[in-house]
Amino acid sequence: MRLSDAQAEGAALLRAAGIEGAARDADRILAAVLDIEPGALRMTEDRALTADQAAAFRRGIAARALRQPVAQIVGYRDFWAHRFKVTRDTLDPRPETEALVEAALTLPWRTVLDLGTGTGAILISLLAARPGTRGTGTDLSEAALDVARHNARRIGVDARFRRADWFQGIEGVFDLIVSNPPYIAASEMAGLAPDIRDWEPHSALTDGGDGLSAYRAIASGCRAHLAPGGHVLVEIGASQGADVAAIFAAAGARVSIRPDLDGRDRVVVAEFPA
Repeated sequence: MRLSDAQAEGAALLRAAGIEGAARDADRILAAVLDIEPGALRMTEDRALTADQAAAFRRGIAARALRQPVAQIVGYRDFWAHRFKVTRDTLDPRPETEALVEAALTLPWRTVLDLGTGTGAILISLLAARPGTRGTGTDLSEAALDVARHNARRIGVDARFRRADWFQGIEGVFDLIVSNPPYIAASEMAGLAPDIRDWEPHSALTDGGDGLSAYRAIASGCRAHLAPGGHVLVEIGASQGADVAAIFAAAGARVSIRPDLDGRDRVVVAEFPA
């Protein structure tokens, strides 16, 4: 199998499986097998793959045809300014979450707490962008915390991680608290794309209820861990802006809502007066 044959075969198989962006996904899988960047494929000599490379590529295509996310297949996702390890124990960091990072970097802070850190993408991106800052990430999943620790070590930031249920066992105060919590209502889970519903950890997707319980927990507990004049930033679903804003306003915050690049409500910014 030559490189060009692999690209054509992979794209055809994924199109037949109903995968949108079939050629793009096939190229990402092939590039990972070859240990090159996807964009470098077009500049790579059309050579024969080794038997091991061809077998690995076909395994990756078969996994994608079963709707496994490409990030899990290749083992990483690029987010903000860095590459993050991804496994089935973590959410796949998504471009829309970068709106939270962007909003946080407009604020003054030197310490940050990330609740439900997953891969650590939000926390690590913030710390890497602001040298000299410190942060803590929490998660209920030890497997996810292992992934976050790996990402922090590789990227080189001063981050600590611990297992916690929201603020349980967290000591001290922080200038900034951030979270991308489980916000999909239980009634909405069946309608998710199978790439998400069948492959990503349900505990990171849904609270098993109305999709708002995480925000209630964060709003009710944040003031005990927030420095005077601090901020809480949370990612939300596109239709949750008014509900989440009301939850934080009731807790005493001045609230604003920031959109993502598609113009959808994406981040609630809650400022608590000193």
